[in-house]
Amino acid sequence: MNRFPSCAHDHESCIACALSSAEIICKRREVRLTNLRRKVLQLIWDSHAPIRAYDLIEKLSNSCTANCSTRSRVAPQTVYRALEFLIKQGLVHRIESLNAFVGCIEPEENHMGYFLICQSCGVVQEFANGVLNQALRYYANKLNFQIKCITIEVAGLCANCPNSATK
Repeated sequence: MNRFPSCAHDHESCIACALSSAEIICKRREVRLTNLRRKVLQLIWDSHAPIRAYDLIEKLSNSCTANCSTRSRVAPQTVYRALEFLIKQGLVHRIESLNAFVGCIEPEENHMGYFLICQSCGVVQEFANGVLNQALRYYANKLNFQIKCITIEVAGLCANCPNSATK
């Protein structure tokens, strides 16, 4: 099982791995990971904390200002289209309760979204649980309910934060 990133976490390697996986997946699926989509994905992976679309717009606009001779604001619809693509390809998840986005740790697999969200530091950890999947499907079948999508968000405190019960 994955754990919340510790202080010793090699985040540069984490980002590089996520971007490399995204390139491979997009190539295999014959879809384009444009420079903008790649940059949005990189900004999402810059932290394990969820990021809102307008924060992405601001960061992209600031990076363009730093790299361009003219001041340019990235259009919101451009970022939302990139996010839509990344979600469709399974590279990113939307955290509904926070109206924000995180990188997917298993983009190769179509899976349910289960998230532990630290209310102190904001870090989100995605996890998979076969037993939970089975229980949800069992009860849905019992009620003749057809599941289309499952996203479960659990708020609490991670072991890295003060006041955590696991310290």
